[in-house]
Amino acid sequence: MTPEDTRPAPSDGGGSDGTPGAPGVVVVEIDRVTDELVKAFSHLVPQLSSSSAPPGGAELQEIVDSTSSVLLVARDRAGAMVGSLTLALFRVPTGLRAWIEDVVVDESARGAGAGEALVAAALERAGAVGARSVDLTSRPSREAANRLYVRMGFELRTTNVYRFNAG
Repeated sequence: MTPEDTRPAPSDGGGSDGTPGAPGVVVVEIDRVTDELVKAFSHLVPQLSSSSAPPGGAELQEIVDSTSSVLLVARDRAGAMVGSLTLALFRVPTGLRAWIEDVVVDESARGAGAGEALVAAALERAGAVGARSVDLTSRPSREAANRLYVRMGFELRTTNVYRFNAG
């Protein structure tokens, strides 16, 4: 990916400047779909969900083009895409809200700070546009991810999450 393909996210993911995350992990906001991006998602999405097919270029372009979503990726020192996160931003009568979805870090890069860098960048981006809150869900079996979210200041809410499968 060339520099014009991405914009640095509000946080570089950490390192020498004292921002949270891992040294050497850089988080960028995707503003253009490339073959590299499509290939990365074909590798990452199966690690996130066994029931969802990886998005193709057209689906990724919809995310990138939407004013309601921000697609962030984490790159390692070698420049490889090792994780991603989608931040959804939406206005409701009680204010601007944000929701973090589909956080995934490549199994070979887990524990190195990419997840923390992605979430920190998403929180900074949501705050910069005035979101009143940022929500996410995580399966209880994803123990490391749940520990990360609590460490980063997320609070477990007592609520019911309902899903209607439309198709």
